[in-house]
Amino acid sequence: MGREVRRLYVEKKKGFDVEAQGLLHDLRDNLGISELKGVRIINRYDVSGLSEQEYKEARDTIFSNPPVDNVYDEKIDIHPSARILAIEYLPGQYDQRADSAAQCIQILTQRERSQIKIAKLIVLEGQLTNIQYDKIKDYCINPMEAHEASLDKPATLDTETVVPKDVSMVEGFIGMSGARGLSEGEN
Repeated sequence: MGREVRRLYVEKKKGFDVEAQGLLHDLRDNLGISELKGVRIINRYDVSGLSEQEYKEARDTIFSNPPVDNVYDEKIDIHPSARILAIEYLPGQYDQRADSAAQCIQILTQRERSQIKIAKLIVLEGQLTNIQYDKIKDYCINPMEAHEASLDKPATLDTETVVPKDVSMVEGFIGMSGARGLSEGEN
């Protein structure tokens, strides 16, 4: 049981893909993109810290519901002409799905929490122009909470901590005149 990153894709089966069908109609109606022929929504999970047995148990009980979900390990078939939009929460934003999955895995394994990173893949089928794709991207991504995710699998889920540089000090700030600091009457 190492820190190997495993990738898992979970997609609702036809008939249960209500979110994808709703988004398809939403994009056609609200953005006027009639060239859009289909939408698939796939939840992508990157997880580390599980043994093979723990991963298999979590795969079919925590990450998916086998009667209504199709599950794919590591790779998923997507038609080459389809456009893929991957969306993930910004660092620091609360991801309820990832938190819930981590809590459930912790109960399953009776150990420390596993690391989980989640992205939502939106697969767009149809002959879309770059302008239409950008329009869909702008419509689907709220930049205050999310950003476009990479399609590449990370080597690790450990977060890199960037240590900021020391803050420069301004000597004599209180005694500065209006020319260098605040002008009279702006305080």
